This record gives sequence, structure tokens and C-alpha cells, in this order.
Amino acid sequence: MSKPKLFVKEGCPWCIDALSYFKSKSIDLEIIEVRNDPTQMKELLEISGQTKTPTLQNGDFIVADFDIKEFEYAMAQNPAESKKLGL
Repeated sequence: MSKPKLFVKEGCPWCIDALSYFKSKSIDLEIIEVRNDPTQMKELLEISGQTKTPTLQNGDFIVADFDIKEFEYAMAQNPAESKKLGL
């Protein structure tokens, strides 16, 4: 099974918060800096329909353009996904 992906942009304050949050939860992610590779930005757009970060992809489950409260709400609404992530 592949790691969940976290699409980020360097310097994005929400991305910094998300990286800190996932680190504090010991969640192992594939971190994708979309500004370093145009193909990664294209992938972000394809999977989420937008270009904002942070965006988490875990299989077919996507949480796009979130702050921590929005992410936690998404997890509360999707307990099976929360469990898959180890939260």
C-alpha cells in the first residue's frame, strides 16, 4: 500500500501547520512540493480539481485546501479514513 500524499507549497503557512500536525501524529506521508515540479501541480489539479495546498490524498480520499480544524472535521465525518491514516 502506498503512503498518503500531502501536496504542499514552500512557505505556505497552512502547509507548515499541516506538516507539523502530521509529524506530531507520527503519520508517514509522501510530501510533494508542487512548485518544484510542474507535473506534480498537474497531478494535484487532476485529483482535487484545484491548485491550493495543503491537500491530502489517501487512495481515493481527498481533503483539499484545508487548515487543521477543517482536516479534523473531515476526519470526524470519515472515521474509516481516519482509521486508515492512524488517527
